[in-house]
Amino acid sequence: MTSTIAFIGGGNMASAIIGGLLKQGRQASDILVVEPFAEARERLARDFGIQAFEMADARLAPASLVVWAVKPQTFRDAALAVQAHTRQALHLSVAAGIRSDSIAQWTGTERVVRCMPNTPALVGKGMTGLFARPAVTEADRGVVEQVIQTTGDSLWVSEESHLDAVTALSGSGPAYVFYFIEAMAAAGSQMGLTEAQALKLAIGTFVGAAELARASTEPPEVLRQRVTSKGGTTYAALCSLEESQVKAHFMQAMEKARARAQELGDEFGAA
Repeated sequence: MTSTIAFIGGGNMASAIIGGLLKQGRQASDILVVEPFAEARERLARDFGIQAFEMADARLAPASLVVWAVKPQTFRDAALAVQAHTRQALHLSVAAGIRSDSIAQWTGTERVVRCMPNTPALVGKGMTGLFARPAVTEADRGVVEQVIQTTGDSLWVSEESHLDAVTALSGSGPAYVFYFIEAMAAAGSQMGLTEAQALKLAIGTFVGAAELARASTEPPEVLRQRVTSKGGTTYAALCSLEESQVKAHFMQAMEKARARAQELGDEFGAA
C-alpha cells in the first residue's frame, strides 16, 4: 500500500474510504484531508484522528495517492490549487462525470484512475466501477483496488464511456432500490400492515433476494420464474407491471441517468 494518502474533500464518500483504511490497519498519521468547511474538518479529526486542513499547501507533497472526493463543479479549481504539490502522485477520482482527460490536464499527470462508487460503500457493501488511463501501471491498479476494497466490491471497465453506464446502474442504483422499498412499504401499509411491519418486510425482501441472486449461478430471469406460478399471486403482480410497461420505463429512466452523467463531463470538464 502507498505511504501517505491525501483526500481532497472530506464528505461521506471520503469518510467511508478513510474509515475502511483505518480498519484495514492504516495509520491515521498517513492520511491527510483538504476540506474547506470547518465543521467537516472538526468531524474528521474527531472521528478518525487525522490531519484535516482548509487549503492545499506543501503538506500534500508526501502523498503518493490523491483521492478526489469533490463535487464536479468544484473539481477544476480544487485541482489547480493542488497541482503544484501532487504531480508525482497517483490520482483516484470519485467525482461523477468528470472525464480523465480533464483530470489529467488539471492535475498535471497521466496517472489517473476514475471510479464510480455508490452509497452502500458507507456500510462496506459498495459497488464501484473503475477506469484507468494508459499511464496507470499494474502496481497502481493494485493500490487502487486495495483502497476501494475497504468499501466493498469493484470491477474495471476498458472504456471510459462505460463509466456513464456504471453511474446509471450502480452509482444511482441505490436510489432505485430505496424507491421500490418505499413503494412496497406504502403498499403494505395500505393493505393493513403497520408502517414498521411493512418497511421491515420490504427491506428484508430486498436483502434476501439480493443475497440469493449473488449466491446463485442462475440468471435473475430464472430465479424470477421460480417464484412465479402461472395464475398465482406473483404472476398477477408481474402481469400488472408488464401491462404498465414498468421494465421499459425503468430502462428509459436509467438511460436518462447515463445521459446526465455524460452531460456533467461536458459541462464541468476542461475547456
